Amino acid sequence: MSSIQRKIPAPTPTPETEAFWAGMKEGRFQLRRCAACGEAHWYPRAICPHCMSDQTEWVASSGEGVIYSYSVMRRAAEPYAIAYVTLAEGVTMLTNLVACDFDTLAIGQRVKLVAMPTEGGPPVPCFTPA
Repeated sequence: MSSIQRKIPAPTPTPETEAFWAGMKEGRFQLRRCAACGEAHWYPRAICPHCMSDQTEWVASSGEGVIYSYSVMRRAAEPYAIAYVTLAEGVTMLTNLVACDFDTLAIGQRVKLVAMPTEGGPPVPCFTPA
């Protein structure tokens, strides 16, 4: 595990993601779900990528998932791990794995949400082994 904590730049909210970032500031991790087809999706957007409906709504996420794939960036000044995590709700998102020993990570490993602080903005969703 790296003792150095990599600085995370603040995200730039857009009109479609403003509610997501506001929720993260309040400690809520949310996804968009389509009322027409029932599918959840990530990256948050107003139009459902599955059926093109505009009937989407914010829903709370459990913040639990499994590692689908990952890569450790060891040559960086501050080593870090990026991963695709498949959430319990079925969506897969690109994220960072934090507060863990990079040598013990494994595909299929259970992970849980950690809201990591940023430089002057809302926290970003990252994951750590459960």
